Amino acid sequence: MFQKILIANRGEIALRIIRGCHELGIKTVAVYSSADELSLHVRFADEAVCIGPPPSSESYLNIPSILSAAELTNSSAIHPGYGFLSERPEFAQICQENNFVFIGPSPEIISTMGEKATAKKTMQKAGVPVIPGSDGVVNSIGEAYSIASEIGYPVMLKATAGGGGRGMRLVQSKEELEKSYLTASSEAEKAFNNGKLYLEKFIENPRHIEIQILADQFGNVIHFGERECSIQRRHQKLIEESPSPAINNDIRKEMGEAAIKGAKSIGYLGLGTVEFLFDSITKEFYFMEMNTRIQVEHPVTEMVIGKDLVKAQIKIAFGDEIPDNLGKFKLRGHSIECRINAEDPNRDFMPSPGKVEEFHAPGGNGVRMDSHIYAGYNIPPHYDSLIGKLIVHADDRTTAINRMQRALEEIILEGPKTTIPFHQAIMRDETFQQGDFNTGFIETFSYT
Repeated sequence: MFQKILIANRGEIALRIIRGCHELGIKTVAVYSSADELSLHVRFADEAVCIGPPPSSESYLNIPSILSAAELTNSSAIHPGYGFLSERPEFAQICQENNFVFIGPSPEIISTMGEKATAKKTMQKAGVPVIPGSDGVVNSIGEAYSIASEIGYPVMLKATAGGGGRGMRLVQSKEELEKSYLTASSEAEKAFNNGKLYLEKFIENPRHIEIQILADQFGNVIHFGERECSIQRRHQKLIEESPSPAINNDIRKEMGEAAIKGAKSIGYLGLGTVEFLFDSITKEFYFMEMNTRIQVEHPVTEMVIGKDLVKAQIKIAFGDEIPDNLGKFKLRGHSIECRINAEDPNRDFMPSPGKVEEFHAPGGNGVRMDSHIYAGYNIPPHYDSLIGKLIVHADDRTTAINRMQRALEEIILEGPKTTIPFHQAIMRDETFQQGDFNTGFIETFSYT
């Protein structure tokens, strides 16, 4: 097993990886910006190296500084977590060239699946259902008009290098297409230095369902069921759960087999997530994208399968084979995760950094809180506003919702504004409780 792993990330995911490493007997190295000197991931790692000032471009995205820290500490592997450099093929390549094991798939696979038009084409060739649309990048407005006319409006324009909802535009009619195309391309160019777009049929009122997979170097690929990710705001997930209230065993089997087929077709290695749009009416599903890293919402899967995905990911990167019993999981009960952000829901979710005056995490049976904050901690303004994830597990969905309501009530967090009251309102909502929702839920949700 690895002797020492450097975690090229921060916050709750860095702390989560440290915990997994220590349970495997692996030493850890934290890297941190000067703004994160007092973060818990720095405190609990075996070693810590400052890699730059607060801006992520000068610290957590600073590849030379991270590689220098790995060399300085004699680390044998680098875990990228999620975000930052986790899906940068050039980072994976540089790690390999400098004899560090990158805990993730190869640079080639990251590149293929990170370029969304290429990913869609690759999955289509593998026989995975895809949304009707362009065969790769749309090269001109004229081509966009032609494709949209063929598949019918509404259509969605998407940045091929996109993420987080940037470079995306819904086009309801021919009259809107040119302006939307130019706006989306410009936005994508600014955000990703890549203004290329692809076009696909807009599936109205879909659900966002993703399949967790694990693949080893011996050609074995397994899946751990689905996660329901439809509760999202501006394409950013807010609440995730497993299993989905819309998926039965037959559809789960079909989706899981499609995800495995897609992963095998590219020789995938490691932990990954295949994301689908699901039409609740027709019961059809379509490949949307693949994330070649650990997901924020991985804990809900861990809770229903009773396995540690981070440790499994590390073992696979070391070269272990997937144990036979790991693929024979049975979903146990129901799990829900609420992402706790330092944002003010009463002010259009404006970020709310600052000092945490008091903090008490909830507890009790079936309650888990993944967070790097503590009383006295200063939430920096430089990074994502996620400050924690509250996860519950229960025998059934109704009990899980009740448990989440209770756990949210127990959180004491004074200082910054947070999304806790917003989550409480969703848990009380009748539509959410019935499980009859889609990706448009938040747009119609009334929060007061």
